[in-house]
Amino acid sequence: MQELRQNLINVALQWQRQYGVAPAITSALSEYDAAKLIGMNDQDYAEYMCDKTAVCRGHDFIHDSIRYQIKAHRPSGKPGSFITNAGKARNYDWDILIWIRYNTEYEIQEAWSWTREAYIAAFDAATRISPADMRKGQRLA
Repeated sequence: MQELRQNLINVALQWQRQYGVAPAITSALSEYDAAKLIGMNDQDYAEYMCDKTAVCRGHDFIHDSIRYQIKAHRPSGKPGSFITNAGKARNYDWDILIWIRYNTEYEIQEAWSWTREAYIAAFDAATRISPADMRKGQRLA
């Protein structure tokens, strides 16, 4: 699966060089990468995802009866593309949220996890969440 992941990245980066904007692969990659970070193997991930659609409300995947919601960001590398907003969860139909920050080559620079309860306590009233805010969670990578 790592080879397939890298092939996807290579095509996206080639597309970005040719047309200026990379295809939207960050969501798919981050869900896969998060699954790997928590110890889910490729076979289990593939079996879980095989009948899912890109639009699933609440959580992105379940592993060991825990519902995971994934948020991720990748700068394009163009001027002004650095990450200043980590995005806010729109619902709380998950148990653990994982936030991943990539570099321009889709390499994980950092990953942080939050329990639903801690996330709600820290951010429910917030209108904007920064990477510095997310770094107050539990570091995964």
